[in-house]
This record gives sequence, structure tokens and C-alpha cells, in this order.
Amino acid sequence: MEISTYEAESETEELHWWFVGRRKLFGKVLSDLDLPPDTKILDVGSSAGTNLRMLADLGYGNVKGLDLSPEAQRFCAEKGFAEVLLGDVRNIPYADNSVDLVLATDVIEHVKEDDIALSEIFRILKTGGHLLLTVPAFQSLWGIQDDVGQHKRRYKKKPFNALVKTSGFDILESYYFNYLLFAPIWITRIILNLFNPSIPSETVINNKILNSLLLKIFIADIISAQIICPPFGVSILTLAKKP
Repeated sequence: MEISTYEAESETEELHWWFVGRRKLFGKVLSDLDLPPDTKILDVGSSAGTNLRMLADLGYGNVKGLDLSPEAQRFCAEKGFAEVLLGDVRNIPYADNSVDLVLATDVIEHVKEDDIALSEIFRILKTGGHLLLTVPAFQSLWGIQDDVGQHKRRYKKKPFNALVKTSGFDILESYYFNYLLFAPIWITRIILNLFNPSIPSETVINNKILNSLLLKIFIADIISAQIICPPFGVSILTLAKKP
């Protein structure tokens, strides 16, 4: 990502509706797995530390992050989050079969060789280990966030999960989420693409009232998405396991 995007995320991730809601969603998924506190966890693409914040709040103590950017490493260190290693998801500096859980949330879309990234994650996971993945969905939603994030693509659920399976994983569950805000986000991105404002991230388009409203909608969304499995959404969540 661009440095300005890391900075914008670092400033907003603690309270912004998107990051707060995602942490609630991921926390629910991990709680359902009922993993012990000493589970060895790697957060791939730690960025400004939003997942590290969530893992610390959940009481996990054996956690490390991985990111390609020294800026991400610095932002996480300043917040006192777990150790963040410099490294590439296509060449993770971990031994084979050495990690219990990998989080790769909004990471794979940044990588041209997404198949290699998934194969590397498969390699380092222990047998029976879990992978929590999220990726952006639907190419029609391409916008400023994809540009500043230097994304390579957005996905649809069926071909994305086929890619995950090809890498050796079993799919435990998968669904679109952020479906309630799909239409407003689609319209907003059309407008932003038309006027092309110079902003470091969509997260800066916010205020306290809007943030509170969107968080309420997003929480309703993530509670219901896992149950109804909507046919569309802004993002895809996939929970996979190494057999």
C-alpha cells in the first residue's frame, strides 16, 4: 500500500466502523473455534495492527505479525502490538508445519501470485491448522480504496474458494458480508471514481454521527451474514483448515 494509506489506517483503525465491525466478526469466528490462549498465530499483512488489537483483546499471547512494509512494522510497534516481522506472504520466514492459525484478512488481493501466497500459508500451517481469509468482492466495486491499496483484483466467492481448495485446504465456511451497505458503497464509489478526489483512503470520509450509524448497520450485517449467506457483499470471508 501507499505510505499515506498506512497512515490513514493507523489513525482510524481503533474506532472506524469498518475496522471495529471486522474485529467483532473475526472475534466471533475465532471464539467459535475455541482455541487455547497459547495458540501459535501469525497475522499476515498486519498493516496498522487492527487484527493484532483484536487478538490481544481476545487474550491470545503467542502472536506475531508479518508485513512487507517497514511502515506497518513501525505503526504496530508504536501501538505496543505484537512483534511484526518484515516479510513477503509468498515467502514466509517460518518453518513447515509450525503455526496453528493464520489470519490473512484483505491481503491476498494485493499479491499478483495469489496461488503462491496460499500455498505458502498452507506450508507453514500445522495439520489441522486454520486459515481465516477475507478478500474484497466484485470487480464492479473497484474504487479509490483498491487503487491506493494497490489491489490486483476483487473476487467472487465460488472461484475464490476453488483457488483455496486447489492450494490444499478444506473449506469450513464461506460467505459474503457487508451486504447491507453494498448498494450505498457501490454508488459512492461511482461518484468518487467520477470526481477522483485526492484522498489517502476512503476511511477519512467519516464523522462521529455517520460512524455510529454505519457501525450499527455493519454489526447487524455481520451477525446475519453468517446465518443467511447472502448472494452478494462487499467482502468475502472464508474459514479453511489444513487437512
